[in-house]
Amino acid sequence: MSILDQIPLHLAVIAALTLGLAPFFPEPHIVEKLRMLMQGTLVRPIDMADLAMHGLPWLVLLAKLIRMAVTRSAS
Repeated sequence: MSILDQIPLHLAVIAALTLGLAPFFPEPHIVEKLRMLMQGTLVRPIDMADLAMHGLPWLVLLAKLIRMAVTRSAS
């Protein structure tokens, strides 16, 4: 059993929407850091750590959804 199977879907969604988008104003950090990554200005370690912290809930949610789709189609 994968650790992704142990995480409830609603918890992954809540984490992505709260931790992944915090702070909400003036703009979510994940949006700012992804913009910096695309522009090539994401160079400070604190910015990289911030991207990892705000991006991890989204990656967990994506992995959980993919795992659910794969296991559903295999059954």
